Amino acid sequence: MKYLPLDQKIFIKNRARFTAKMQPDSIAIFNSNDELPTNGDALHPFRQNADLYWLTGVDQEDTMLVLYPDNPDPKYREVLVLVRPNELKEKWDGHRLRREEAQAVSGIETIVWLDSLDALLQPWIHEAANIYLNSNENNRKANLVPVRDYRYAQELRSRYPLHNFLRSARILKELRAVKTEEEIAVMQTAIDITEKTFRRLLQFIKPGVFEHEIHAEILHEFLRNRATGEAYGSIIASGDRARTLHYVSNNQECKDGELILMDFGAAYGGYNADLTRTVPVNGKFTPRQRDVYNACLHLHNYAKSILKPGITISKYHEMVGVEAGKEFVKLGLLTDADIKNQDPETPAYRKYLYHGISHHLGVDVHDLGPSFFQPLPDGAVMTVEPGIYIEEEKMGIRIENNIWVKSTGNVDLMKNIPITAEEIEALMKR
Repeated sequence: MKYLPLDQKIFIKNRARFTAKMQPDSIAIFNSNDELPTNGDALHPFRQNADLYWLTGVDQEDTMLVLYPDNPDPKYREVLVLVRPNELKEKWDGHRLRREEAQAVSGIETIVWLDSLDALLQPWIHEAANIYLNSNENNRKANLVPVRDYRYAQELRSRYPLHNFLRSARILKELRAVKTEEEIAVMQTAIDITEKTFRRLLQFIKPGVFEHEIHAEILHEFLRNRATGEAYGSIIASGDRARTLHYVSNNQECKDGELILMDFGAAYGGYNADLTRTVPVNGKFTPRQRDVYNACLHLHNYAKSILKPGITISKYHEMVGVEAGKEFVKLGLLTDADIKNQDPETPAYRKYLYHGISHHLGVDVHDLGPSFFQPLPDGAVMTVEPGIYIEEEKMGIRIENNIWVKSTGNVDLMKNIPITAEEIEALMKR
C-alpha cells in the first residue's frame, strides 16, 4: 500500500457496530473479491471487496472474515483468514501479510490460514442457528458476473441446507451510510490530496493544453501524496464535452474561451474523495460564463442548506429542482410559462440539469445508503453536485463538494478548496 498505516480503531469500531446488529446465535462470513483476468495471463489491479475492507482494513486477495459473537471459545469470535505466505509466489508477486502485520492492521487477534479454515468452520456452523452471507446490494449494481460472494453463498447453501441464511448487506447498507469520526479523518486526507491537486491544476491550465496532460498532472500529484490512485476515472472535459456526464476520453485540446469541467478525486486508505470544478481555460470567465457559473454555485449552496438528517433524497431533489427552475428563468433558459405548464413527471428544468444532485460517498464512490424514499441518517457523507448543461451554448458547468451531514450542523469537508469565480480567477492569474 502507498498510504500510511491507518488507525485500527476504524475497523474495530466497524466490526462492533456490525455484530451489535446480528441476531443471536449467528455466524457471519465475508469474502474478498476475485482477482479478475484481462487478457492472456494478465490480471486487473486487485480491488478489495468494500464490505470486507470496511470491517478489516485488509487489502489483500484470498482473505476472509468470520464473525461469531456467541462462539463458546472466545478466541474464535473474530477470525481473520489469510492466504498462507508462499516464498516462491512472493518472489513473483510480492509480500503477503504475516500474522503480526494483519493483527496490526485489523485489530483482530486470531489469524488462521485459508487452507486450514474448513476444519474450523464446520463445527462453528453446526453450532450456529443462522448464517449471514454477503452480497452486493448497491442499488446502482449492474454487474451480472457470478463473483465470489455469490459462488460461496451457493456452496454453503448446498452444504448446510437446513440452516437459516440471512443477508449481511441489509445491516451494512445501514451502517456504512453513517461515517465515524475515524473514517472522516481518512476521507479528509483523500480530500486534502485532491485539494493540492486542484490548486496545482489552476497553475497548469492554459489554452493549447490537452485534456490528457491535465489528467497526467492529476495522477502525478495523487501518487506523490501517497494516494492509492484515482477514486474513479477522472473526467477532464473541455468545451462542449462537459455536457457528457461520464466523459473519459480526455484527449482533446483545451481552447481559448472554453470552460473545462474536471471531476476527479483521490483514493486514500480505502476511502474516496469526489470533487468537481469548472474553470475557464484562459483564466477569465466571460460575462455569460460567470452568470451561469454563479447560478450553478447558487444551486450548490442552496442544496447544502437543505441537506439535513431526516430529509429524503427524493424530497431533496424535488426542492433543488424547483430552485433550479427559478435560476434557469433568470438565465433566459426557461420562461415562467415553461414552469407553469411543465409536466410534473418531466419538469422543465430537466432539459438543463439531467442528473441527481447527491450520492453517498465512502469506501465506494457511490457508497451504500438508504433508498431515495428513506430519511437521510445523521452522519452520512454526501456529494452535492448540481450542474447546468446548455446544448445551444456548448457549455457544461458542475460544482461538487463532499458534505458530512450532521444534526449539529453540516461539515463541508471541501470548504478549503477554491469555489467562487473570483477565487478561481485570482489563482489562475499569471
